[in-house]
Amino acid sequence: MTAGRGVVHAEMPGGQGVQRGINIWINLSSKDKMVEPRYQELASHDIPTAVKDDGVSVKVIAGECLGARSPLRPRTPALCLDVTLRPGARLRQLIPRGWSACAYVVAGDAVFEGANSTAGARTLVVFSCDGDGVDVRAEEVGAARVVVAAARPHGEAVVREGPFVMNTREEVEQAREDYRRRRNGFEMADGWTSDHAATAAAAR
Repeated sequence: MTAGRGVVHAEMPGGQGVQRGINIWINLSSKDKMVEPRYQELASHDIPTAVKDDGVSVKVIAGECLGARSPLRPRTPALCLDVTLRPGARLRQLIPRGWSACAYVVAGDAVFEGANSTAGARTLVVFSCDGDGVDVRAEEVGAARVVVAAARPHGEAVVREGPFVMNTREEVEQAREDYRRRRNGFEMADGWTSDHAATAAAAR
């Protein structure tokens, strides 16, 4: 989802049973802050998957990996990979030099070769911007699942307050006032409700 100049939405998972998810925010450049909102949907079965014979499976949510390319087109150039590694399997993913990159270990233990570190489940590893890739492997004794995310930085100031992310304090205040007065992108926010949010609240 590209929030752009204004969108109200619910970040509630749909479906029955326990839901697990990762919410990744990628900042827009100052020139794109006020673009029209846009939504791109990609169901699980439509996500391109790349497989290596040595036990690597990658769902390419954004960007490209092992010859598979996602149909999603983020406004800010980005990469998002859901990587599953069998015991001892290894993936080296090239990332443009200068991009910001991180990896979140969903399950198992992952060894990050360039960072010379091992990370367990629910651990975030942040990489320096002077490298050219992420090199990850699973321990020999167990599988691992890792989400790799990277994006091109804008080199601009970031000011955040609540759900509003802008470049200056004045812009944040203006966005807050626009939301309060239901204007400049928030015209349809008045009285809006989410079926998913209502269902989740009723189930509590």
